Amino acid sequence: MAAVHDVDVPSRLSPLGETVTRRTVAGRLLVSYAVVLVAFAITLGWSFMALREAARDATLLRGAYVPILRTISEALREQNVMNAQLNHITSANNPADARQWLETARRVRPLALDKLRQVARDGLGGELDATGLRAHVIVEADLLERELAAGAPQFDRLFQALSDGDGTSAERLRDQLVAIETNGARRLRKLREHVSAEMTALTEAAKKRERRSIAFLIGLSVLTMFVGLVTSVYARRVLRPLSKVTQRARVVAAGDLTPEDVVATDDEIGELAHTFEDMVAAIRRTRKELVQAERLATIGKMAAHITHEVRNPLSSISLNLELLEEDLVVEPESESRQLVGAIKKEVERLSQIAEQYLSAVREPRLHLVRENVEDLVRECMAFVQPELERAGIRSAVEVDGDGATASIDEAQIRQALVNLVRNAREAMPKGGEVVVRIASDDDSVSICVDDGGPGVPEHVRAAIFDPFTTTKRHGTGLGLAVTKSIIEAHGGTISCMLRHEGGTRFEIVLPCTGNPSEQV
Repeated sequence: MAAVHDVDVPSRLSPLGETVTRRTVAGRLLVSYAVVLVAFAITLGWSFMALREAARDATLLRGAYVPILRTISEALREQNVMNAQLNHITSANNPADARQWLETARRVRPLALDKLRQVARDGLGGELDATGLRAHVIVEADLLERELAAGAPQFDRLFQALSDGDGTSAERLRDQLVAIETNGARRLRKLREHVSAEMTALTEAAKKRERRSIAFLIGLSVLTMFVGLVTSVYARRVLRPLSKVTQRARVVAAGDLTPEDVVATDDEIGELAHTFEDMVAAIRRTRKELVQAERLATIGKMAAHITHEVRNPLSSISLNLELLEEDLVVEPESESRQLVGAIKKEVERLSQIAEQYLSAVREPRLHLVRENVEDLVRECMAFVQPELERAGIRSAVEVDGDGATASIDEAQIRQALVNLVRNAREAMPKGGEVVVRIASDDDSVSICVDDGGPGVPEHVRAAIFDPFTTTKRHGTGLGLAVTKSIIEAHGGTISCMLRHEGGTRFEIVLPCTGNPSEQV
């Protein structure tokens, strides 16, 4: 039987980056059942050999031993009859008739011995002559024929003495011939006993072989059953992860998208589990994005309403405040001018809130130009420097490399950077330091904004870029959401993490070649 091996399929990478050769479930099950087939083939082969040996023994008994024994018995019976005739030949009423019978028996006896030799040759030919019985029978038949032939002259003298009426000589010759014939009969009996002993030994060997075969067959049957049971358990263990994947699919179909550990196997089922969990993660992300889209759609409706109902009145109020402020010819520190200034600040805040809502729902439309990122960052920091100084915050720009450029929309990247620096300022109400670091390689440019504040808690950090997520008392939760949409429109990424030395780091990574979602 041809050897069966596991089937290897194209390798994949493990979570640690190592190459893992995946074995197919079909190949593993095929090997398992091949083991069962081999055990069954051994049992069947042994059964065939046992039956063949039994058939050989039966053929040997039926085709050789029994005919030889029957021929010997016939020869022995004729020999006994001849002995009886010889014993009574001297007292026979008609010696001529006795002489004729003996002469006939003497001529027939060689034919009986020839038959015995022929039966031995035919029945014990080739591999059946396992004990040398054929040669023994032929040799004994030859010896018997020579011994009996040696008494032929005495038969002639016996018949002559009977014709002459010489009773004394006839008695003496008869006794000599009886001794020869009796020895021949004894030789035939010994040969028959030898053949019978061989038959008995063959029968006993067949019985022992039968008992051994039965015991071995029982053992092989038990072994085959055990191998089959082990293979079934192995097949069940191999396929068990598939049932877990099926149960997992039912749970996901019921709406539970909670992440779960993947069954670690190196076959199709393990790959299916990995792929299924990736699909669940994609569905979870898609659902989250749909929720965010719905929230943004709601924001859009709110923003449209604010635009229609609030911005025009706010513009009118702002214009009237400016006119009122010009008409108030009073001291700068008077209460009237302070009230007008407070009202003006609140109007400006409301205008900024309305503008944030509008920015959150508008898709960023990019006008890409190849810009020097370092120059843009330094301009942004110069723009917010007065705000930082009033808050008692130091600022610094650190550059790793030189001349990093990228295809960007300057105004929108400036807006994103200003949002991040203002967040860093608000995270340090008692002062501190904001450091902007720029690093670049052949493929990307990274901009890190580090602050020395208390840091963002992990549960907030996980959703910090979602709309309406904020830790500020009067914040809208839209600044970082707008910033993320701007960076992603440029084909980049933004992330938030804790610094080892304390504080928070926001990192922007922009592709040097640019892969924006939309360009104008």
